Amino acid sequence: MKYGMNLLLWTDTLTDSLLPTLESLKKMGYDGVELPMFSLDEKHYAEWGRRLENLGLERTAVTVRGPDDNPISADAKSRQAGIAANKKSIDCCHAAGIKTLVGPYHSALGVFSGAGPTKEEWQRGVDAMRQVAQHAGDAQVTLGIEYLNRFECYLLNSAADTVRFVHEVDHPHCKMMYDTFHANIEEKEVAGVIQSCAAETVHVHISENDRSTPGSGNVRWKETFDALKATGYDGWFMIEAFGLALPNLVAATKIWRRMYASEEQLARDGLAFMKGEWEKRK
Repeated sequence: MKYGMNLLLWTDTLTDSLLPTLESLKKMGYDGVELPMFSLDEKHYAEWGRRLENLGLERTAVTVRGPDDNPISADAKSRQAGIAANKKSIDCCHAAGIKTLVGPYHSALGVFSGAGPTKEEWQRGVDAMRQVAQHAGDAQVTLGIEYLNRFECYLLNSAADTVRFVHEVDHPHCKMMYDTFHANIEEKEVAGVIQSCAAETVHVHISENDRSTPGSGNVRWKETFDALKATGYDGWFMIEAFGLALPNLVAATKIWRRMYASEEQLARDGLAFMKGEWEKRK
């Protein structure tokens, strides 16, 4: 098992000011970090890959798509921009020594049609992801497709949706991830859901129901860890939490109040929680 921390708690851009935080996370006992991948500069990520390697931190990455690069858009220009941006994200992963790219890059975050996905949107999404998966395979990067709750997207809102999507893409480098925050909203029976998507799950976001310190809220943690253990999961447990540090993320994640003492406290207590829960199940 590997334990990681998503850096979006602090930043959406990698700068030298982040180095003390990275050194602190390493000292706490984290195995790696999840890099935000929004500014798609290969040289930049290659440099940060070397820095993180020197710090002894492994890395995964997360990216999203928006209205101008939406892979399911009816507009061909927007679809092609989405495919190109996803491929560029994979190139940045390769440059940084990243093997797993996660996120809801199947469609545009926060863009809604007022209805569920049409057959045409679904097929455009599958066709686009096939192209991206082929590129990912060439780069030896695995895609971890993330479903989101109904308030953030409408293409993939459940594990069942995502398993079906992955099966239709039908590429060995296209898999899915499980996020406890979204599952807490959308899934009724945690153990059965985790079992149903176990064969396709390559990554897990550990995220509390209010996006604060894992273990401090209402996610059904016992059922979650029991089911992950029972299915033989042995990938990343990656904390994803959000705060008030970044105005753009505040607007996107709808975090209007501070729900933890400090980012360091959240990281330290969250790591202890994950390790403690997994230790119980050895």
